[in-house]
Amino acid sequence: MEEVKLIVDSKSTLGEGPCWDDEEQCLYWVDILEEKLHIYNLNEESNRTIQMEQAPGAVVRRNNGGLVLAMLDGFFTYNIQSQKLEKIVDPESHLPENRFNDGKCDPAGRFWAGSMRLDLEHDKAALYCLDTDLTVKKMLEPVSVSNGLAWSPDFTTMYYIDTPTQQVVAYDYNMRTGEITNKKVVVTIPLEEGGPDGMTIDAEGKLWVAHWGGYKVSRWDPEKGKQIGEVRVPAKQVTSCTFGGENFDELYITTANVGLDAEEMEQYPYSGGLFSVKMNIKGTPSYKFKG
Repeated sequence: MEEVKLIVDSKSTLGEGPCWDDEEQCLYWVDILEEKLHIYNLNEESNRTIQMEQAPGAVVRRNNGGLVLAMLDGFFTYNIQSQKLEKIVDPESHLPENRFNDGKCDPAGRFWAGSMRLDLEHDKAALYCLDTDLTVKKMLEPVSVSNGLAWSPDFTTMYYIDTPTQQVVAYDYNMRTGEITNKKVVVTIPLEEGGPDGMTIDAEGKLWVAHWGGYKVSRWDPEKGKQIGEVRVPAKQVTSCTFGGENFDELYITTANVGLDAEEMEQYPYSGGLFSVKMNIKGTPSYKFKG
């Protein structure tokens, strides 16, 4: 593993939701609080920023072109060329105090995304699944701060993080139906190491968990519940990570600077930036939405 390097000094208030496009060799990611969509082009080493109309919590690529976003007011399609945002559905239109947070597509092309209360009150949110026929289903409730998602390389297990629990839980996952059953705790993050935030999985089935307030991404063996590695990040609020690059051996890491005081910003001036580190392990792809 090489040293972590800063690739975009975006100074994001809440950088989140990295999603790799292997065809375009681009990384899509968001700044939730500044309502920005970022597109980092690996070949050009450039970052394009698009100002959105509302807070985007997560972004995924769509199979037939464009993007799908989970935002403040539900699920939307987005055409990058025309910059047209169109609402699909808002399953929480009756909950104006909630917004969508993290999300990603499962191996069958469904878009999973969860919500959270703007005031961070616990047990007032849920995890939803937007199916390929554009219907939405509530999958889990109550949830406090819906966060990381990952599916095992053999497509039989879904991993999930509700941040305040300090846990990663596993469900038996039925790829055909999208149903999840048999919840069990596979990872517990010690409180002093920060809160578990976004997550990804590598080709060996090991989990990579971003630590909010913990200056790192940790690697876990979910079978044994043991930490087996970590990547230190020069930023306190580490929000999420995903694998990408030409050979899927680049770990992209998003961070935030929200909640940092002047002293912390002076010590970690690149907080809120996008980082990457070359790994000797390959990741799994970011799946596209097939609706």
